[in-house]
Amino acid sequence: MPGGSGDRSLVRSSAHAAMSIGLTLLTGFLAWRFLPFTWSFAPLWVAYAFVCGTVATGVWVIAHECGHRAFCNGTRLQDTVGFVLHTALLVPYFSWQRSHALHHAKTNHLTDGETHVPKAEGTDRASRSTRAGQRLGRVPRALVALASRLGVGWPMYLLIGATGGPSRGLTNHFWPRAPFSRSLFPGNWPRKVLFSAAGVLAMHLLLLWLSFGVSSLWRVLALYGAPLLVVNAWVVAYTWLQHTDTDIPHYDADEWSFVRGAFCTVDRPYGTVADFLHHRIGSTHVAHHLDPKIPHYRAKAATDAIAAAYPELYRYDETPAPKALWRIARDCHVVRKTADGWRFDVNL
Repeated sequence: MPGGSGDRSLVRSSAHAAMSIGLTLLTGFLAWRFLPFTWSFAPLWVAYAFVCGTVATGVWVIAHECGHRAFCNGTRLQDTVGFVLHTALLVPYFSWQRSHALHHAKTNHLTDGETHVPKAEGTDRASRSTRAGQRLGRVPRALVALASRLGVGWPMYLLIGATGGPSRGLTNHFWPRAPFSRSLFPGNWPRKVLFSAAGVLAMHLLLLWLSFGVSSLWRVLALYGAPLLVVNAWVVAYTWLQHTDTDIPHYDADEWSFVRGAFCTVDRPYGTVADFLHHRIGSTHVAHHLDPKIPHYRAKAATDAIAAAYPELYRYDETPAPKALWRIARDCHVVRKTADGWRFDVNL
């Protein structure tokens, strides 16, 4: 396959990492240097948060590639780069590396999947969702879904496994022991989880020192905290859009296979700017699920090859991402058994 996993270049990957890191730091420096910290400039600070968070999502994607071994050929170097970058964004690197690997291993599996696993008709979760939809109405429920997932969806996933696979129960990416399920982190993974948690704790301590010993809490929240919320929203939006829509099935254990699950991934148009800043994470994601070791700069060639070889399987939805996101938030809550997998019932 063109752009296969053997085509990893440390020099090229490092250049992309330097670009994302440099643009993020430059954006933050310009705000710190030139934006007055007054209420009259609040709209510009909001704009800064969106711009800086959007740029910093590229750093997140580079760390994500390290976790997949798509950055270069050396495991130790990749883990070092990924750990530093993800920790800087308050992501527990090794913990998420493990849970994300399960997401890839069980994509769109109805019970063993990981992240954005839908509620199946006949379960208590589905009944509660249906009743909530009936009380609120479709549009209010969509607004609640968007606000909750984009606002706190990422930290809630890390803390309690929200939208994670039901077969694993209550999980936590910082504490791999009771009262949380141990099934997500078997073997020697708990040691890596605790190491990741220590990194995130150190980052919090650094932020506290900056907030109370160097600058101020509100300035640190404006310069770092607000953009981080935007990064988290981008990450959730991407993963939600990549595996969910009214025509995307999920499969139970009797129907699921790796290839069938991987081809439930959908590529979408995100525009030139987002593709550049985010290293095509959303527009070449089918290739990424078929071979996650493909570096992002080879993924376009791989995507073209997949689309040509498997036109009946490759999924591309030309609907603009904001419109598709609204459709998903409005219509994709509960799946019902059909002749071809479990599919969303827009009336539930």
